[in-house]
Amino acid sequence: MSTLINDGIRLEISGENSLMLYFSDKGQESSVITPNINSNVQQADQLIRQNFKTEIVDLIPSYASILVVFNLFEIDHHNLRNKLKELLKQCNTTSNKQGRLVELPAYYSLESGIDLPRIAKHAKLTVEQVITLHQAQEYRVYAIGFAPGFAYLGEVDDRIAMPRLTTPRLKVPKGAIAIADRQTAVYPAQSPGGWNLIGLCPIDMFNAQAEPTMPVEVGDRVKFVAIDKQQYLELGGNLPNQVSSHDYK
Repeated sequence: MSTLINDGIRLEISGENSLMLYFSDKGQESSVITPNINSNVQQADQLIRQNFKTEIVDLIPSYASILVVFNLFEIDHHNLRNKLKELLKQCNTTSNKQGRLVELPAYYSLESGIDLPRIAKHAKLTVEQVITLHQAQEYRVYAIGFAPGFAYLGEVDDRIAMPRLTTPRLKVPKGAIAIADRQTAVYPAQSPGGWNLIGLCPIDMFNAQAEPTMPVEVGDRVKFVAIDKQQYLELGGNLPNQVSSHDYK
């Protein structure tokens, strides 16, 4: 059963104790994620958290949807649907709130970004042009996941968009700046990964002991600022020894 809340939000039952909210631009379903859509997701997430204390078990936002998991002992589908319908009428579907601008230093080089030549070849550009295009863009933080501090940023210039690797690497170094399709990100810790590596960032993207724990949050804007190798090292960056090993190829 689908319920249209307004021109930009649709609600559907997705399970015994869950609902899914789908967001679109002016009522049009689209695979393209826009800042406006993502801003509406953030607004709705905040409204629900502020107005439901015990009824909601979990909220899981993504680029253009929110999974609402609720407590069946507190509320049922019908009542929750009606309450959400009234509450989310407050969402401004034409809003495009600007978050903070966060600058992240980026050490671009063949040493730190081993996929730069492959991206350049695919785009019929030089490596220098790929770097210029990447740092020229202002990115929006659309979501945080799959690991703490992994911020999904969009969107890269379509000339340097690259599909994920067919076979993910066993290890991607902490701080690796990477591209997958039209998204870019900084790996917060060493982990497996299938994104294309173009540089290194010396900033901790997640620190459980710090406050705040991450330098960015959903809705922020991110700008990469090129630095050289010496600056990267002075800012606390490390160069992985395994850049040319099998794990990174």
